[in-house]
Amino acid sequence: MQVPFIDLKTQYKVLKSSIDARIQKVLDHGAFINGPEILECEKKLAEFTGAKYALACASGTDALLIPLMALGIGRGDEVITTSFSFIATAETIVLAGATAVYVDVDQKTFNIDVSKIEAAITSKTKAIMPVSLYGQCPEMDELNALAKKHGLPVIEDSAQSFGATYRGKRSCNLSLAAGTSFFPAKPLGCYGDGGAVFTSDENLAKIMKEIREHGSESRYYHTRLGINGRLDTIQCAILLAKMERYGWEIEQRDAIAQKYTAAFSSIKKDGFSTPQVLPHQRSVWAQYSLTVGDRPLFQKKLQEAGVPTAVHYPRIMPDQPWYKENGGRVSGDVSRSRWAAEHVVSLPMYPDMDATTQDYVIDQVQKALI
Repeated sequence: MQVPFIDLKTQYKVLKSSIDARIQKVLDHGAFINGPEILECEKKLAEFTGAKYALACASGTDALLIPLMALGIGRGDEVITTSFSFIATAETIVLAGATAVYVDVDQKTFNIDVSKIEAAITSKTKAIMPVSLYGQCPEMDELNALAKKHGLPVIEDSAQSFGATYRGKRSCNLSLAAGTSFFPAKPLGCYGDGGAVFTSDENLAKIMKEIREHGSESRYYHTRLGINGRLDTIQCAILLAKMERYGWEIEQRDAIAQKYTAAFSSIKKDGFSTPQVLPHQRSVWAQYSLTVGDRPLFQKKLQEAGVPTAVHYPRIMPDQPWYKENGGRVSGDVSRSRWAAEHVVSLPMYPDMDATTQDYVIDQVQKALI
């Protein structure tokens, strides 16, 4: 059997009539930029998360850069973040002109270790950017309390957690601002690059909207530095169609993850662990990531059996070549992050995975670890 890592083709077949109709409507009215689907999509995104405002963006990267710019963060400032994430997290901090300050992760969830943050705060610190890795949020209550103590805004990098919950509240509505990604491989993905930024602060929403559209307060009247961060109308049309069954997809992802975890619970190998979701959280399972002692061998065995794997991520951000020289500074010990980078490995995860495929993946993982 050859297993896909994600299966967007099957998802499209299920949603074909709705997606095609939505796209055709855009083709018929011709408003390919700032069409009516933009506002419709933003309204549904805001309602889904509970945030007052959602702004569709051209990418998840823009969705992190825009709130940094809106808060006036730039040269001479520092932003504290995790050391273990996709590079866009650090990239946006640097693009804003600030310095990324990296702290280590919690060894259970691989999210930022909130207990390490306070030691990294200096007079230059202007924000904290936690990442909701693999679909699970960090300890946001503790993080927000710490941020409030020091008068710092929190920008959640929720690129992997749209639909996750923390103590009953949705990711993207847990801090002053949040940015998510609709890259096709994300739990909710469009058919190209895309993202959204969220806030419940009216003034911040206004500033971010202007930044998204070249810093324009009105047409051809530019009151601030901005970017071309708009999302195409067709991508919003696709997202609207996909949101029709997104609640079901979250349930399916969770069911598959629970099945994986139950099947692997008896495995006792050095370096092996299954993902740990904290009791007050619900992951959206952007990835189902194990840790294994010998990752190259494990991946080789699964590849031979037709089961693809992926590594998110094989090198921590401050160890990336350019970022070693230019990307910021490390606060304290980040050995947990480096260990994770050497041992995490993600299994196939998509909502339309049938029971036969799930069983095959489970069987091959068990055999690979014998």
